[in-house]
Formats: sequence, C-alpha cells, structure tokens
Amino acid sequence: MIVFEKIRWKNFLSTGQQGIEVNLNKDPTTLIIGHNGAGKSTILDALCFGLFNKPFREIKKEQLINSINLGGTEISIEFSIAQNKYKVIRGIKPNIFQIYLNGEMINQEATIADQQKHLENNILKFNYRSFTQVVILGASTFVPFMELKAPHRREVVEDILDIKIFSVMNMLVKMQIKEVTEQLRDIDRDIEITKSKIETQQQYLQDTGKQNTKVIDDYKDKIKENKTAIDKYTTHIEGINKKIADVKSTILDEDKVREQVKKLNSFETQFESKVKECTKHKKFYEINDNCPTCKQSIDPQFKSEKIADNNKEIIKFNQALEDVAKEITSKQNRLQKIAGVHEELKILEIDGVKFDQSKNELNNINTKLAHNIEQLSQQSEDTGIAKGKLEELEKLLVDSEITQLKKKEEIDYLQAARVMLADTGIKTKVIKQYLPIMNQLINKYLASMDFFVNFKLDDEFKEIIRSRFRDDFSYTSFSEGEKMRINLALLFTWRAIAKMKNSISCNLLLLDEIFDSSLDGQGTDDFLKILNTLEGENVFIISHKTDIMADKFKQQIKFEKEKNFTRIAE
Repeated sequence: MIVFEKIRWKNFLSTGQQGIEVNLNKDPTTLIIGHNGAGKSTILDALCFGLFNKPFREIKKEQLINSINLGGTEISIEFSIAQNKYKVIRGIKPNIFQIYLNGEMINQEATIADQQKHLENNILKFNYRSFTQVVILGASTFVPFMELKAPHRREVVEDILDIKIFSVMNMLVKMQIKEVTEQLRDIDRDIEITKSKIETQQQYLQDTGKQNTKVIDDYKDKIKENKTAIDKYTTHIEGINKKIADVKSTILDEDKVREQVKKLNSFETQFESKVKECTKHKKFYEINDNCPTCKQSIDPQFKSEKIADNNKEIIKFNQALEDVAKEITSKQNRLQKIAGVHEELKILEIDGVKFDQSKNELNNINTKLAHNIEQLSQQSEDTGIAKGKLEELEKLLVDSEITQLKKKEEIDYLQAARVMLADTGIKTKVIKQYLPIMNQLINKYLASMDFFVNFKLDDEFKEIIRSRFRDDFSYTSFSEGEKMRINLALLFTWRAIAKMKNSISCNLLLLDEIFDSSLDGQGTDDFLKILNTLEGENVFIISHKTDIMADKFKQQIKFEKEKNFTRIAE
C-alpha cells in the first residue's frame, strides 16, 4: 500500500515563492474551503503533475508557471511503500525530475521518459488514467469511468486487477510469431526451389531411364523411421488423453468446494458480529456502575455475572471464528490446487495438439516419399552424377520439411499461447471472476446513497441499468446528481477491488466540489455516511459548502489570496 504523506508546491499556478505544504496523512477527513479562484483545486493539479507530468485539469505546461515569478516552479511529493520512503521532485524553469529512495536519488543517468516509466511501472504501479479513476474525483475536467471509451474502460479495470502483464506477454509472443513466420516463409521458399530442382532431376533420370535404387532405399528407410515416430506419437497421444481423463477426475469437487467456501464466509461474518456484540455488552458493564438511563446503581454481583457471561460468549465465538478460519484456509488451499490442475490440463491439451500435428505432418511426408519412390522405381539406368545430385536434393528437401514442421509446431504453440494471453483469454477469465464482485459493490454503494437501481457492468464494461419496475436506463439518461452517485459508487468500488488485488492501494482520496452542484442535501448526508465507514483513508474534500460541512470533518484547510498569491489561511 502506498501512503502519501506530504506534498509541497511553489511558483505553481497562483502559488508564489513562499510555497504551500499539505500533510496528506494527518487526519482521516479534511475539508478544503476558500472563495472562487483562491486556489483550492491547485492541490489536484500539483499531485497529478508531480507524479505523472500532467495536471488534473486541462492546463498547458507553460501555464502552470506562476505568472508573476515566471519560474522556479517545483512540486515535491513524499510517500512510503512498506519500509521504503520515496520523494518525487518535479520542476519547471529549471526542468527538474528527481526520484529519491530512502534519501538517495535513483536513476540519475536515465532519461526523463525512462524515469517516468520506472516511477509508474515499478514504484507506483499505476498510470494517470488509473490514478484519476481510483484516487481523484473532480467535477470539472474529470472524465468519469462511464464516459470513457470501451478500450479505456478496459485499461482502467486491467490496471486495477493488475493483469496488464498479460498484454505485455502477448506483445512479446506476437513479435516472436512474426519472427518465426518470416523464418518459415524463407523455408517455404527454399522448399519450393528444392522441389523444382528435384522435379528437373527426376525428369532427367526418367528421360535417361536410370533408376536410383539407393535413393529408393533411403526413402524406404525414412518412411520406416517416420512410421516408428508416428507410432510413438500415437502412444503419446493415447497417454495424454488418458492422463487428461485422470486429471479431470481429481477436480470433480470444484463446485462443492466453492459452495463450502461461500457458506464458511457467511459463518465467519456471523461469528464476528457476535464477538462485537458481546464485547460491547461486556464493556458496558465494565465502565458503568450506574444505569445511564434510570441512574440506579447496578448490583456488583449482577455486573460480575454479566461480564463473566459475555467473556464466555466471546471465547466461544472466537474459537468458532478460529475453526472457521482454519476450514476456509483448507478449502482455499484446495481451490488453489484445483487451479493448478486446470493449468496442467491446458498444457496437456496443447501437447496433445502438438503431437497430433506432428503425426499428420509425418504422414504427409511419408505420402510424398512413397510418391517419389514410385517415380524412381520406373527408372532403369544409373546416371551417376545425376543420381548423386538427386540424393542431395531429396535429403535437403526432407531436412527442410522437418525444419518446416518444427517451425509450424513452434508457431502453433505460440498461437496457442497468444490465444491464452489475448483479451479474450486469461484476462477475460480473471475479469469475469471479479465482475460479480464489482457489480455487487457498485449496487451496495448506490444503495448507501439511497439510489435504488440494479446496476450491472457486462464483460465489455457496458452498463445495464434497471429500476425496480424493470425499466431500462443508460448512464446518460440520469440527472447530474444521479450520475454523480454512480461515479462515486464506481470510485469506491475500484478502491475496494484495488485493495483486494493490492494493485492500486493507497491512503489518499480527493473529491473536488462534488457536493456543490451535483449532490443535494440528502445525497451529501448519505455520502458522508460512507466516508465515516472508511478505514485507513485520508479523504480531502474541496467544497464551497462551508456552513453545512465544517463540523463534519476532522480538519479544515482554508485557501485565500493575498497580494495575488495563494496561501493557507492561519
């Protein structure tokens, strides 16, 4: 998990040389206020520009420089990942881009492009588009998930599920296929040339009536050798088919195990609730000598009995939780073994196809060799040099066809791998596994904001929205307030999924003026309830609703203008 700790900027937009520093890990909720134009949203642009060299709003790079000081623009962002402390510094006039790890600058000799790639791929492990879908929600230039094009929606989800590595692997396999295909094309050309030469030589031998018995014998030996190989391939195929059947028989309990895990998770939730309830009752008797309602004293013996009873219940339910946890772990271990069996089956099936193709290719070669033998058998005279030349050409052809066969097998194997790595392969299977969870979370958050619709994303990330009365809707058919509820539900869903996968997990959440235009009073209250349930989060909300929002936040930061420079009011 990434813990953003501090951000500082100077000579950036309306901020001058004095600079502004904000602690990003101080309070769980922070309200940022100020008049229009005071520079409240500058923190979003500073954060995005510092990390990705691109501001949150559509502002040209040269416009980011403070128009009075005309240089010395600098953003510094500090964050930690596990035990490592990072600091990113980015500046304009002069241009600066530095990354520090535990106080030491890294990649000093790398280009800016390589440094940026290293920051996104190896440190942050997310890009600008994913960051603005999971960490920031704005009301101005932000493009919500539902307004992204289908490929961009897929990119966001792949980043969140941490499966983009398959796209990289697919690209590498594609390049390898191209290389091997070019090699095969050269081999095919050489085979055609060799065949043409063989035909010419055979015609000469036929014309002269010479019979090349040695070549015939060699062909017969080759046919015999190929038949031996064909028999081996047949045995391998039979063995693979038997092994596939045997392996499949070991995972007949998959559906049963998954159902057991589901039930155990339900029991675990129930036991945790009981522990919390008993702990609450116990604490009441521990801290209260008098009834808070009637003010009468509570009998010490009664208190002692109640505390003891609750302790027993807590021990009982904790033991139950421990037993359930052990059983869940056991079932999950079984599911992992089952997943491994599925991978084994894929490998076996690919091997089966490969052996079958090899067998067919050898049969084809034997057919050709038999045809050549038939032609050569018609010859009656030895042509000496012509005979030797034909032998060389035939051997060259066989070697080339064997090489051709190997290249075709290699391409088939790579094509099979590419199918698995394509968007419709492994990635789609992973996405389909998480889609029900995503849809469940989206509807959960929508319900928390009193927006009762059945919202579903399909495997192409198109929305299917139905009301209680089964009326069909699209995202664009809703009001701005309803769209904002959907955007918020998606934001919290992506954050929850990212934490599950540990792909884009961080403490920071920034919301820019979402309460000021799109959400009404009830929507604001419902959303604040969701915020209060978050743990380990640092939420920053930019708003003009100071009068109704101030008392609902742990911290308040006010931005103001003084002599045309933005500062934080004391």
